[in-house]
Amino acid sequence: MTDKSWLDLGSVETFWKAALTEVDVAGQPVVIVFADGAFSAVAAACLHSGAPLATGELDDGQIVCPWHGWRYDCKTGLADQGGARLAGYAVKTVDGRLLIDPTPIHASVAARKRHPLQRPPGREEGPVRVVGISTTAMNREEPRYSTSEKLLTVALDHARESLGAETRLLKLNDLRFRNCEGYYSKSAQSCVWPCTITQADPADQMERVYEALVFWADVVLVATPIRWGAASSLYFKMAERMNCIQNQITIADNVLIRNKVAAFIITGGQDNIQGVAGQMMTFFAELGFHLPQFPFIAHSRGWSAEDMEKNVDYVEKSQDLREGARKLVERSIQMARLLMENVAVQGKITRAGRKATPIALS
Repeated sequence: MTDKSWLDLGSVETFWKAALTEVDVAGQPVVIVFADGAFSAVAAACLHSGAPLATGELDDGQIVCPWHGWRYDCKTGLADQGGARLAGYAVKTVDGRLLIDPTPIHASVAARKRHPLQRPPGREEGPVRVVGISTTAMNREEPRYSTSEKLLTVALDHARESLGAETRLLKLNDLRFRNCEGYYSKSAQSCVWPCTITQADPADQMERVYEALVFWADVVLVATPIRWGAASSLYFKMAERMNCIQNQITIADNVLIRNKVAAFIITGGQDNIQGVAGQMMTFFAELGFHLPQFPFIAHSRGWSAEDMEKNVDYVEKSQDLREGARKLVERSIQMARLLMENVAVQGKITRAGRKATPIALS
């Protein structure tokens, strides 16, 4: 290695001003680190999701990623997880100038371990699969009667016993999962799939919802009470954590939800059924779900009703609401089967080399 191979980055005084400074080296972003009176240099993009490390912090000899907190040794480039390692560069000072060799000492090494949810979405063979998601919040030790959850179980029982579907019930109240922590607010690219929280916290049970929605279910039935004219707080806690699914569409052109159906069960002592349904339909449509004809059933006692014990009694005895729940899941499964049939036909025609003719869904 001769002196001619070194690039002059400028006066060392320029790099004394900050612990981390990004520079361009032969077209590659490199972060110059100044710590304890000495310089070092490593690749400037985090190996997790590409965050600019120069905008992070230097803490006890480690570069801390500004997006998700990955840590790298500023001299060796070794990461604190996954066996990852940033490319390293030789630097030296000559006559008050900082020089760098543009040929890396070693190449970057990506993290070896991938999260199970990072696999490509794909449907396994089998009958139509229906997942019900109850968003009712209640005391776990002394659970109360939930009108929305009751109608959801009626729908799931009908799907399993009369329509030949496989079913699952997810009660958000029984899952331990953290609130969305706003990674999107740091940068759109920092909201990744799977969710950053899911990747970092094995105890976070939102993974069960992701697994069901993205991989397992053909039909998703979401049940919610009405709380002050809106869906439940647990529904919105779940919805915020689903931003990582929607963000994949807009940032990475990665559509995770395809050929799936969503429908809704809404009950409550208060009014604003249309407002609650409108938000839910819009949100799930933006994730990529299809909506069946008449995509929700609902019941409300109205704004001024205070006799909630009568509301529970009404729902418990109402055959109309039970029949409505059954018809809702029937419509949803019918649409899911049409979508599955359409996918199968298109696959056969594509393999045969002929032009595909989609099946009408109306």
